Amino acid sequence: MIAAIDAHHHLWNYSAEEYGWISDDMAVLRRDFTPAGLKERMDAAGVAGAVAVQARQSVVETEWLLQLASKNDFMMGVVGWLPLASPGVGRYLERWGGNGKWKGVRHVVQDEPDDRFLLGEAFQAGVGELEGSGLVYDILIYERHLPVAVEFVDHHPRQRFVLDHVAKPRIRDGAISPWRENLRELARRENVYCKVSGMATEADWKDWTGEGLRPYFEVALEAFGPARLMFGSDWPVLEVAGTYGKWVETVREWVLGLSEDEQRRILRETAVEAYGLRVRD
Repeated sequence: MIAAIDAHHHLWNYSAEEYGWISDDMAVLRRDFTPAGLKERMDAAGVAGAVAVQARQSVVETEWLLQLASKNDFMMGVVGWLPLASPGVGRYLERWGGNGKWKGVRHVVQDEPDDRFLLGEAFQAGVGELEGSGLVYDILIYERHLPVAVEFVDHHPRQRFVLDHVAKPRIRDGAISPWRENLRELARRENVYCKVSGMATEADWKDWTGEGLRPYFEVALEAFGPARLMFGSDWPVLEVAGTYGKWVETVREWVLGLSEDEQRRILRETAVEAYGLRVRD
């Protein structure tokens, strides 16, 4: 079995004030989620390493994730948050620039009231600061934002991007267009990678199946190819719709028909390449 790398997970010490986005129907998430809990699930599912991604728009959280990564070898990288739309981004690049576990930056664009937030002058200037740093920018959007994301990426041809959660198609509604066409357009930009993650939580939480989600996976596979597609769990958010083990098993089943090299790309090597992860032989 290929030892996978989970390119997308979260950790937190829960408080209602800091995690107000966790609504009543997501009450299962109103507790602490720790490296030990994640490692237990990874070991059971044959996952060897992971990339932690921000869940709060907080520099304090980024510092905390980097500290956890320094103490846990299986945490291979951190995608944190920076105030990209504010002056002074450069001081954070200097502060953490020597930390080998810092791999990328993300902003929760999906929650911004302006659907064209990505194109804001101040935000784009902050993303421009990342160019040349080796840091990835993770794009977190809903499918309606894809045309704007295309324009955004075109402004930064030398920046490496990773699209989170296949841009959250409207799976619960059974809709595949215009998500499919817009995803294909974004995938034409070779500096964009894509995570196979977050799909179960866009479907019916109690009634989704791997076969039901397969058409969305196949669109992403056709668009990005195995070389720019990577597995991610989105744990513990995943817990509202299923278990870590079920999601890993689902993705492994989807890739079974591919060559071994293609399976390795999706399950681990794409994440290694995109984030510059250090893998021990």
